[in-house]
Amino acid sequence: MTVHDIRVKAGESEKITINVGFIDLGQIDLLVQEGFYSTRTDFIRTAIRNQIAAHADVVKQTVARKTLVLGLQHFSRQDLEKVQSAGYKLQIQVLGLARIADDVSPELACATIDSVAVLGALQTSAAVKAALADRIQ
Repeated sequence: MTVHDIRVKAGESEKITINVGFIDLGQIDLLVQEGFYSTRTDFIRTAIRNQIAAHADVVKQTVARKTLVLGLQHFSRQDLEKVQSAGYKLQIQVLGLARIADDVSPELACATIDSVAVLGALQTSAAVKAALADRIQ
C-alpha cells in the first residue's frame, strides 16, 4: 500500500487553550513589550519549539520503539480499497497528523482500520470518526 505524504499548508494548525498564571503572563507581556517576541502567541510557539528540540532524542527513540509515523499520514479511498482487497486491517499510529480522505465511507473505514492512535490530530469526516469511535485511542 502506498501512503501519500502531504505537506501541511502554512496556517493549518490545531488550536489549543492553556491557562497561565498571572506572574508568568506578566513576564510574557514584558518580553513582548520589550520586543523579544512579537506577540504572546509568538512567545508560546517559541517555548514549545524549544522544549520539543530539547527532547528531540527522546521523541526519536519513542517513535522508533512504538513504530509511529512521524509527520503526516494520509489515507485515500484507493489506499483503503487496496487494504480491503488484500484482506488485512490497518493499525494506524501517527505522531502528527493522520488524515482519512473525505470520500472514505464509514463502512470502508470499519472494514479496513483495526485501531487508530494519534498523538496530534485526526482529520476525517464526522461519520468516519463516529464509526471508528471504539477503535480510536
